[in-house]
Amino acid sequence: MTRQQLKNSGKIMKKSCMPKNDVTEEKVGKIEQGVFIAEHNVMCYIACVYKLIQVVKNERLNKASITKQIDILYPQDLKESVKRNVASCVEIQYKYEDPCEGIFYSTKCLYEADPPNFIFP
Repeated sequence: MTRQQLKNSGKIMKKSCMPKNDVTEEKVGKIEQGVFIAEHNVMCYIACVYKLIQVVKNERLNKASITKQIDILYPQDLKESVKRNVASCVEIQYKYEDPCEGIFYSTKCLYEADPPNFIFP
């Protein structure tokens, strides 16, 4: 898939997860640009998106599942960088008892590690 195709497929997940977590476009519309609003419903929105793409197991991001999805979906030029960032950021979630909070901070780490290659709906 191209970067744009990835973004387009994310719109479906966004439409599904926004009402489930009672968030607005104002709260989640700029995550891809690094705007992470530390509110529980935003945190759970991010977790919802990852659940829909089946990379959450036992309420936590699963590195093997994410790596598999990257191999299948990501453009060739992004794969290695994103996988490297996942390897370093996925562990952050275990510092937090709340799964939504842990996934939120792991996602924020992914953005901070490589803003130009961060893709999120």
